[in-house]
Amino acid sequence: MARLNFSERWWTVVLILAASAVAAPTLARQMGSSSESRIEASSKLSIDRAAAGSTFKVAVILKIAEGWHVNSHTPTYDYLIGTTLEPAQREGIIVTDIRYPKGEKTKFGFAEDSLSVYQGSPTIFFTVKLSERVPPGKDTLRAKVEVQSCNNQVCLAPASIDVSIPVEIVGAGDKTNQINEAIFSSYTIQASTPTGGSRSEIGQLFEEKGSLVAFLAIFVIGLALNLTPCVYPMLSVTVSLFGGQTETNAVKVFLKAATYVLGIATMYTVLGVSAALSGTLFGSWLQSPWVLSGIGALLLGLSLSSFGLYQIQMPYWLTSKLGGTTGTGLISLYLSGLVVGVFAAPCIGPPVIALLTLVSSKADPLFGFWVFFTLSLGLGFPYLILGTFSGMIQKIPRSGAWLVWVERIFGVILSAAGLFYLSLAFMPKLSAFVIPAALILGGIYLGFLERSGKGKKGLQWIKWAFGVIAVALGLFTANALREPGIRWEQFSESKIIDAKSRHKPVLMDFYADWCIPCLELERKTFTDAGAIDATSEFVRLKVDLTHFDSPESEALRKRYDIAGVPTIVFLDRNGQEMLSSRVVGYISPKEFVEQTKPAVAAGR
Repeated sequence: MARLNFSERWWTVVLILAASAVAAPTLARQMGSSSESRIEASSKLSIDRAAAGSTFKVAVILKIAEGWHVNSHTPTYDYLIGTTLEPAQREGIIVTDIRYPKGEKTKFGFAEDSLSVYQGSPTIFFTVKLSERVPPGKDTLRAKVEVQSCNNQVCLAPASIDVSIPVEIVGAGDKTNQINEAIFSSYTIQASTPTGGSRSEIGQLFEEKGSLVAFLAIFVIGLALNLTPCVYPMLSVTVSLFGGQTETNAVKVFLKAATYVLGIATMYTVLGVSAALSGTLFGSWLQSPWVLSGIGALLLGLSLSSFGLYQIQMPYWLTSKLGGTTGTGLISLYLSGLVVGVFAAPCIGPPVIALLTLVSSKADPLFGFWVFFTLSLGLGFPYLILGTFSGMIQKIPRSGAWLVWVERIFGVILSAAGLFYLSLAFMPKLSAFVIPAALILGGIYLGFLERSGKGKKGLQWIKWAFGVIAVALGLFTANALREPGIRWEQFSESKIIDAKSRHKPVLMDFYADWCIPCLELERKTFTDAGAIDATSEFVRLKVDLTHFDSPESEALRKRYDIAGVPTIVFLDRNGQEMLSSRVVGYISPKEFVEQTKPAVAAGR
């Protein structure tokens, strides 16, 4: 459709004003001077009662007087006043996915081109999510609809129409029934799609493929969590626990490894079910500076043991009661699994959010237990294999020199991990440099300075090769940190409004300094040339949630329904979120580019 040039648009405005000046006095006397006099607003719910913790749909129906119209939400010209719905913000109630009807192209005498308008009874849909802590009883949600009504001669003054939405709230376990299905048949809620393998398709798997396939998928998600950097210290600790064992019976070794993994599984099952029941971010308290620094100090202490400065083992009076004298009894291994499980918690929060949503929707604690127990078994499965066969290290020929050097490798890994956690706690901006520094310094030490195996040519050549590769990899990693990435602006509401006025999509990255997957996104995804190019049309905003429970962060989390970080939110050119594109957790550059496409295309 051809757009009006400046002079044509000017004459259009003049005609509108002239028509209004001539007709307004008579019309005002006959029908009132406000747009509100020509429009009635009512509401319908998709359920008869709303259970605490549930999600339901709302329809706001506008009844426009015959012969009158209002501009659509996306009016033809930017100087026209579009129809907008503004739900009132309240504690424990989140409004998402506001959906406006498509405007009708209609020709009027005061404009050259057809205008995008609403006539008759247009319906605006949105979704309401209730907190589990919303008290039961009769309640009223409120919203305002901003409109301007016009006919073929005159436009009345804009008006703000109040909409009351009565709702009866019941307990989380109470039964509710679907109603007004004909009204809501054209509206389907766009679900969020967290990444990292834990997408909302898990819920569909339970419905379409059955529990066996769904739980197998959850187990695979747990396996995939081993690719996050937080779990690497668990490798070193596992080898330290099992590498020096003297047990030769394969069944007993396997039983010990299974007990150790059961401790890991118990830790994550308890944390996951607790998070599901409380509705808080999985592992969020494990991301505080105090806890991160404690984990860092513990890992540094373990690393000094790997360098041979001392031997860590539980007190004799305790180990003798727990089932062993070396800290490798069944109960002591189970307790070790509980402690080791804490190491990975700061990394795996975001991929678990989708499972928390699934568990909360079922409202079944037993179901929540099995979901997170299966997930943690997937996480712990590699350590079952590692624990079972770690004792084979001692069977390597001439194991003395080899074993000492392998212990030094794990010492370097534990030291790097400890420094990484400490940097997250106190100097998060420097945490990205820990890995390349560890590779370079560790490669020099392990390849050329560490003295075990001196005089044994085979081991010496391997150490030299190891050192060269580690230093080269460290230099490559350090150089990668210098790569340019997406250029972000600091978040502000004014930038959201400005982007909408300029008809530009918005990309918001909700992050925190202590968030390890956020660092992965920054280093891997946001430095990718394809990702940079794909976001060139966006207004790109960083939203800092480092102080997660501060009033400012809490307000932003409630407004955008942020359960954890990192979360990437896409707004289309009209300022509406593309919920189908939302990302929770780490996402690869290729997947990220695909997620940007709907927001770029919408509203063009």
